[in-house]
Amino acid sequence: MSAVTEGALAAGFPSIPCSEECLLRPGNTNCGGCGMSIGLTMLGRALEEAGEACMMAIPACCGAVTAGAFPTTSYGVPVVNTTFASSAAVASGLAAIRDLNGESGQVVCWAGDGGTYDIGMATLSAAAERDEDILYICYDNEIYGNTGGQRSSATPAGARTTTTPSGKREGKKDIVGIMAAHGIPYTATLSIAHPEDFREKLLRAFGIRGMRFLLIHSPCPTGWKSEPGDSVALVRLAVRSGLFPLLEVFDGERWRLNAEPDGSDPAEYFRRQRRFRPDELDLDAIRAACRARHERLRTLAATFPA
Repeated sequence: MSAVTEGALAAGFPSIPCSEECLLRPGNTNCGGCGMSIGLTMLGRALEEAGEACMMAIPACCGAVTAGAFPTTSYGVPVVNTTFASSAAVASGLAAIRDLNGESGQVVCWAGDGGTYDIGMATLSAAAERDEDILYICYDNEIYGNTGGQRSSATPAGARTTTTPSGKREGKKDIVGIMAAHGIPYTATLSIAHPEDFREKLLRAFGIRGMRFLLIHSPCPTGWKSEPGDSVALVRLAVRSGLFPLLEVFDGERWRLNAEPDGSDPAEYFRRQRRFRPDELDLDAIRAACRARHERLRTLAATFPA
């Protein structure tokens, strides 16, 4: 019997059957169309395929609420809920204890963009500088989705949030470039609309020692003001139009592009989200920025190939 179950019985709660068959169990209360939920399911499948155990450090975010109310949990693996700013530091401690005990398995930070781009940046950068043996995964829904829908530095220009009701003026922070600049062993972007690429990158990350950073483009129907059934189509369109490049960076030096934009117009991506007003967006400038970004990435991949 686990300590949690013993504590629950002592407090007068019934015993809870425990199964670790799924990282994210069915019946959780996450929103329909949530990219984070899909990402967790895909992470669980990759861990099972690789025969890897894991423990997770989750800061304040939708992922923390996912667990549900004590004494039940929607997670099938050990989870430590951390303060907003400290998930990478806590994960570093978990990894140190794992290694001292001679144990195996992945220590995974599972954090939103607020706890990564913004509030958690100090401990994330420090863990990267030390090259801690942790797998940091940011599900980027481009908003503080769990606290009312405020803007983050991951929110794209033009998006309306509770703190940018007229649309955000600033562009999205280049977190991939920032993490690659730390020279960590592996940095990559993932899309739930590209499951094979997603799987391959997770399996690759499992086999690498040191700090690994993965960024998932994670639709949030509540914050994006989109239809839940459109979530996968939206992030697929983001890749096809060049808004969200799929790439890998090894040791901060060697680059690889995993998908070529097919010329899809990003206008449809913005049209299907009510957080944007397409008539107020400079779509020509967005198209030009997508082309320029991809040309830069193509040049990096050709000049410094993985």
